Amino acid sequence: MSETVPVVVPDIGDFDSVDIVEVLVGVGDDVSVDQSLITLESDKASMEVPSPAAGRVVEIAVELGGQVGEGDLILTIEPAGAVAEAAAEEAVPAGGGAAGDGTSIDALSLSSVIRD
Repeated sequence: MSETVPVVVPDIGDFDSVDIVEVLVGVGDDVSVDQSLITLESDKASMEVPSPAAGRVVEIAVELGGQVGEGDLILTIEPAGAVAEAAAEEAVPAGGGAAGDGTSIDALSLSSVIRD
């Protein structure tokens, strides 16, 4: 598995913890850069936490109604390039093409087909 991108609670000011009032994504969801992932709320304001990377959510470490503090892990994202590589590995059998004749499709070619 490729390196993943951890998403943590950003600076929340003078608060030790804030409430999680919305979880906007689930495991397996594809996300884009700056897409809102969760909504946090203090007694003074609410704040959406954006995605720092495009990719697929592979783990959610928080629950609706829970509390988090600055630096706590919210979720983990598998970057978009890693998602395409994983799809390519699943699509091409080990040892060659589907016909078993030694032909294969490299990950770059397959990711181009997937995007089109």
